[in-house]
Amino acid sequence: MPIAEATSGNTGIAFAAIGAYLGNPVTIFMPDWMSKERINLIESFGATIRLVSKAEGGFTGSIALADRMGENEGAFLPHQFSNPENCAAHYATTGKEILAQLAAFGKRPQGFVAGVGTGGTLMGVKDVLQETYPNCLAFPLDPASSPTMATCGKVVGPHRIFGIGEEFVPAIVKLDQLDNILLIDDCDAINMSRKLARVLGLGVGISSGANFLGVLKAQDLLGNKDAVVATVFADDNKKYLSTDLMYEQTVSADHLACDVELISMRAIR
Repeated sequence: MPIAEATSGNTGIAFAAIGAYLGNPVTIFMPDWMSKERINLIESFGATIRLVSKAEGGFTGSIALADRMGENEGAFLPHQFSNPENCAAHYATTGKEILAQLAAFGKRPQGFVAGVGTGGTLMGVKDVLQETYPNCLAFPLDPASSPTMATCGKVVGPHRIFGIGEEFVPAIVKLDQLDNILLIDDCDAINMSRKLARVLGLGVGISSGANFLGVLKAQDLLGNKDAVVATVFADDNKKYLSTDLMYEQTVSADHLACDVELISMRAIR
């Protein structure tokens, strides 16, 4: 049985690899503005990529084309944007891991921040954290130039924080269960990602820099710069070597990355 999925990258790469192992042909529908590295990785596993232009609908067009392949060719459709198993996976794995890591330091989370692509990370982790800590807030994060969550999908625009701000509110995202929506500027996110690499040796993607800055904004909203706020670094920097991540960005007065001093980090076993 063929597998067909619409993706901005990571899930498509995973399904391409799984399909290669299981012997299932994989077709990935992806907006044509994603990084070249993503395309190369998917093709390296033998999957077929169909790039979708803005004129063809971008993300929503990608989903429609995958659905059509399911109808016409009987392809299996993971439907990551609407499949509740997406949230359940992060509840069972990512969320439990974060709980264990916080417990190792005797910390109680006051908030969790995550950029919204499918929304699975945010919704799944939120549920497990709030079971143990009911007062823990959940902050969705949007690119400032494409505030999809903040406008319920009514305002979208170009941005460079790959993997989030997908032009619509995914079905698995329940905005009424979430707290303040955080907006992060592209340039600020890129500069923060670059700083994490150059100071701490953490080679992370642009969305990780955005999530880091989101934590700072969440602490400000909580009124405590020492508030315990968790997030995830969802990607490494190797998928962005052909993007603006390689270049220092213009700094504006409202940017945060330029004022951040990274002192140290600790690994948890």
